[in-house]
Amino acid sequence: MPRILIADDEPNIREVITFALERAGFATITARNGSEALQQVRRGPVDLIVLDIGMPEMDGLEVCRQIRKTSEVPILFLSARDEEIDRILGLEIGGDDYVTKPFSARELVARINVILKRARGGEKRAPALSHGSVRLDVARHAVWFGEVAIALTALEFEILSAFMGRSELVFSREQLMEAAYGAGTYVSDRTIDSHIRNLRAKFAEAGCASVVETVHGVGFRLGSCT
Repeated sequence: MPRILIADDEPNIREVITFALERAGFATITARNGSEALQQVRRGPVDLIVLDIGMPEMDGLEVCRQIRKTSEVPILFLSARDEEIDRILGLEIGGDDYVTKPFSARELVARINVILKRARGGEKRAPALSHGSVRLDVARHAVWFGEVAIALTALEFEILSAFMGRSELVFSREQLMEAAYGAGTYVSDRTIDSHIRNLRAKFAEAGCASVVETVHGVGFRLGSCT
């Protein structure tokens, strides 16, 4: 049974999410603020964190930064509709997805299922892929550039898998949305762009300056990766 941490300073939000997730078959634990969220993560493993951005004292963005120092556990942000900059920043510092308030409990559960499925390699794919100096192991959910291991979130991993599975293609943003989130799930273009920026930054740090190339007016394609 997947274990989900719900971190939000609003009791009614925690109750709504807890009810929806437990009804869908998840185990839940809660935190009232950022400090409690970090304590819960340290106490025991969780499979995914639902993390409110706008918490007092320590906000969700700082919680994410702290968690990403030691863990790649999937993080889904909750944010108010007027916090677009924070939402994009949240993805850039390691969040997997976001849902805006007020939200549909059904959509929240669906997005959590998508993220967990991706994190566990739930779709049948080639067990290993390679392109240039990049290697991707589906079973181990691992990626290397040369001998350097690169830690990717579940959705970054799916986007890179799509590129490497069809390295000759140029992908539109819509195709990347479907690869990462599944058919019928809409996210903004800026969300996909944030994931692409994350991939580029992580590979650049490992020494690869061209893992994803932009084809202006069309989309993106896999770079030379050498």
